Amino acid sequence: MIKSMTGFGSARIENEQMAVTVDIKTLNSKYLDTIIKLPNVFSSKEIETKGLIGDLIKRGKATVVVNYENRSAVSQMKVNQTVVTNYYKEFKTVADVLKANDADIFRMIMNMPEAISNRTDKNLVEQDWQIVKDAILQAADSCDDFRMQEGKALEKELISYIDKISTLLTDVEKRDPARVIYIKERLNKQISDYINSEQFDENRFEQELIYYIEKLDISEEKVRLKNHLVYFIETISTSTSNGKKLGFISQEIGREINTIGSKANDTEIQRLVVNMKEELEKIKEQVLNVV
Repeated sequence: MIKSMTGFGSARIENEQMAVTVDIKTLNSKYLDTIIKLPNVFSSKEIETKGLIGDLIKRGKATVVVNYENRSAVSQMKVNQTVVTNYYKEFKTVADVLKANDADIFRMIMNMPEAISNRTDKNLVEQDWQIVKDAILQAADSCDDFRMQEGKALEKELISYIDKISTLLTDVEKRDPARVIYIKERLNKQISDYINSEQFDENRFEQELIYYIEKLDISEEKVRLKNHLVYFIETISTSTSNGKKLGFISQEIGREINTIGSKANDTEIQRLVVNMKEELEKIKEQVLNVV
């Protein structure tokens, strides 16, 4: 089972005293990256919110937006008379100097910083926070369900790419005997020419022959590639989503494919290797979006 890092979840809770709406959007990211947008009254809860999201999201870039409406008498508005008076004197002085209309001065003053303050009942705010937290958890669960559904589609694609590479590897195995025969014929001719030459050195000849044979043998690479493909499918089928592990396995798959291509020395196998690389690039691109 795998999960996509792309997801969306939403939740809303309301009663007579308050209403809260939480939206969570996630995108792919190498690590966990959370952006929390809380109302000012809950600004002290940012670290706690990050912890809640981190426990459920695990990996990816998550944006959490909390909209909160207070319907009770939790907050009591108070005009700061001293601040408003000082603002008025300054604004009126400037208006008189510029001979400007001062009709809108009061409206402008009331929008200035600290002109109005809110006195908040901390006990009631804490009660509301418990409801807000529940909404956050519900939205995170909804987002997680979305990611699981996206992961199912992603899993089908990845398996199809692995199957194509497996089929191409089977074609390589079918082609390999003919490749070996061709290499043997070419080697026999080169050996015959070399042995009959005046510069023939038997010790050096044996060393170069062993090196040449090892360089062309792709038996181990085929076995390792097949094992990596099986391991990739096994990892997808586990109960936890592990995008990083799938990324590491895809690197190993790429290493074996590249080695087969460099050692094969055969046009047909080179073509098959190019097709394998094409499927592998699709895998690497999709794995970047796996949790």
